Amino acid sequence: MTLLYLASGSPRRRELLTQIGVAFTSLSAAIDETPLAAEAAEAYVERLAREKAAAGLASLPVDTDQLLAVLGADTAVVLDGRILGKPENREDALAMLATLSGREHQVLTSVAVADHQRCLSINVSSRVLFRAISAEEAEAYWASGEPADKAGSYAIQGLGAVFVERLEGSYSAVVGLPLNETAKLLGQFGIPCWQRLPAR
Repeated sequence: MTLLYLASGSPRRRELLTQIGVAFTSLSAAIDETPLAAEAAEAYVERLAREKAAAGLASLPVDTDQLLAVLGADTAVVLDGRILGKPENREDALAMLATLSGREHQVLTSVAVADHQRCLSINVSSRVLFRAISAEEAEAYWASGEPADKAGSYAIQGLGAVFVERLEGSYSAVVGLPLNETAKLLGQFGIPCWQRLPAR
């Protein structure tokens, strides 16, 4: 069976993979996440996912009889074609929340799986509508600490859920890993889900 490595420090992605019973080992894969000039959001998230998988694979031994694969993923919040990354500071987070307030935005997540022969990837797009967010709510939300390391300055699986009026698409993709599509991708590398279900 192929051994899977997750090239991500995200606890949310670890939780999601564990949720569907996939056995994996986490590793770090630091890459430059700066968007290229005139790079479309879809191309950006796919490039980063593939680069994370490739960087993780490069850190593993090649002279082994064991089959190895690495999963990389990236998520971006997109509004009017502009990528909203992680906030640099309080002012940046409050500005993002004000921009998202009362509007629909796109969440793009790309997943890539690579071994020493190939790299396959898939993009998933979801739409999220926010209700209006008051300045006081945005301040309180920032004070909670949750927006500091989140794309678009919010977490749909956390306190930020109260802002979400409607979601069209994959909830798990918005969190950081589209489980349906990820399971299909892993299946192409011989990596099954439900590996850790308790015996009945």
